[in-house]
Amino acid sequence: MKGSIFLKVFATTVVLLILLALFFLIFSFPTIRAHYLRTLARDLENLGRVLQPTVLSYLEGEKFDELDRFVKNQGREIRTRLTVVDGTGKVLADSEEDPAVMENHRFRPEIFEALQGRSGQALRYSSTVKEDMLYVAIPIEREGAIIGVIRASLFISEIDLLLSSTKRDIVTATAMIVAIGLLGAYVFSRSLVRPFRELATAFREVGAGNLQTKMSLRFKDEWKDVASSFNAMTEQMRSLLADVRSRKEELDSILTSMREALLVLDKAGKIVLSNPSARRILGQDTLEENFYWQVIRAAGFAELVERLRKEKGSCAGEINLGERTYFGSATFLPAQDRMVIVLTDVTEMQALARVKRDLVLNISHELRTPLTAIKGFAETLASEVGDNQRTYVETILRHTDRLVRILDNLLLLSRLEEPSTELERKSVDVGSLVAHLLKLFETKAQEKNLVLRFEAEPDLPAIEADPFLLEQVVINLIDNAFKYTERGEVRVSLAKKGHYLMLEVADTGIGLAEEDKQRIFERFYVVDKSRSRKLGGSGLGLSIVKHIVGLHGGTIEVDSRLGEGSKFSVFLPLSLSRR
Repeated sequence: MKGSIFLKVFATTVVLLILLALFFLIFSFPTIRAHYLRTLARDLENLGRVLQPTVLSYLEGEKFDELDRFVKNQGREIRTRLTVVDGTGKVLADSEEDPAVMENHRFRPEIFEALQGRSGQALRYSSTVKEDMLYVAIPIEREGAIIGVIRASLFISEIDLLLSSTKRDIVTATAMIVAIGLLGAYVFSRSLVRPFRELATAFREVGAGNLQTKMSLRFKDEWKDVASSFNAMTEQMRSLLADVRSRKEELDSILTSMREALLVLDKAGKIVLSNPSARRILGQDTLEENFYWQVIRAAGFAELVERLRKEKGSCAGEINLGERTYFGSATFLPAQDRMVIVLTDVTEMQALARVKRDLVLNISHELRTPLTAIKGFAETLASEVGDNQRTYVETILRHTDRLVRILDNLLLLSRLEEPSTELERKSVDVGSLVAHLLKLFETKAQEKNLVLRFEAEPDLPAIEADPFLLEQVVINLIDNAFKYTERGEVRVSLAKKGHYLMLEVADTGIGLAEEDKQRIFERFYVVDKSRSRKLGGSGLGLSIVKHIVGLHGGTIEVDSRLGEGSKFSVFLPLSLSRR
């Protein structure tokens, strides 16, 4: 600070003071000399006017010798050279020289001016006394006519001698002023730089981590505002730092307590943050500063990272690490250009799901044989019993068929949930498929007095899908609409929406409450249990629909209001390349 601002301010002030002093000295001396010369010229003119009456009397009496003596006496007394000339320029008297030997002065500038009736003034070299002199001449008039000129003059050397002392005084005064100015500049520069030094020191303290640093408020000018702002800033920084520390401790506690593994990757794939669970799962003491492929050798993880880089949003996938299976959930942070990946161990969950699927499959297979036997015997009894017992046998057959449908749906759902399930894709004209399936519900529409309507946009493209599974989607949605609609209509429509084909099934039935819309795709969940039992519903239809739509890369949405009906919208991709 001292080597920069202080020297700059002080050096600038010194240069300005010296320049001002030189300017003053250079221009003041000629000005003072000129002023002094004007003053002397005025004094010489006044002297001539004082002597004018006496000289006039000598000229009128033609007492030229007495005039010469008078001029010489006066010149010695007042130490000024006096000269008197007549109207022709002839020298009649001179205080320094013999007039007889002096040349005619008619054309001397000051004499010439005086002979014209004006006061004359000149500053020139005198050929008589061989020195520079100041001349002032005034005319001597008698009855309006100029009969002569009286001239007074001084040596310039004498004038310069008089000015030399004044110059010394001016130089001395200027030197004293400059010295005082330099002292003031030094004091001013130090006082100006002192707040900068304190501010720089305070910033160094803050930079070193000492947020308790404060600036003094003793200043009375704008620096007081600077000091107040600095103190307020450090106070706010302390508060923010305390909040950041608190949040960091809270985040560290959360990360430490998480059972899931958390990894944060930069755009290059380097791990910048990990929690203890991640280090434990990967068997590493330190993960930071390593690229993810150096510590995680799993194709699923690499695929998840690449998908996240391309989509710049959120994605998920299954990752196998050794004998464990993890569900990876990844999110892209655009502000920091980083990726957050959370790995959840789903090994036990998958094992439990497999057990449940195996149990359902085994039970379904085991129940199918006795149910087939029961149905066969019931059909035999139906042909042999009388009318009174036929009602019981028909009840047995109806519930047997319901159990068989439930088993079929369970087997289908189990097959759909298998990770290895592959679709038998073919080009499917959905319009023709729907139109064919609607014939199955014409009788039911007539029985319930409902309007069955089909609407389709012209020239709809075919889609790549599994025809059998697509039939299950259409049948389940329409059947579900008929089950919960007592009056009005069931409307099926097809339309193209961007890169998707939309299948919409709407009804004017009982509708859904808000809490039911969140659970209708769960297996065995039914909205109206009494109606479901009456109609033989199992609560598996919508779950099957959702799984089939998901396998085709599509989505399903529901819009429903209680008492106003429901609308299910299925969006299926037009081709595999657009999934």
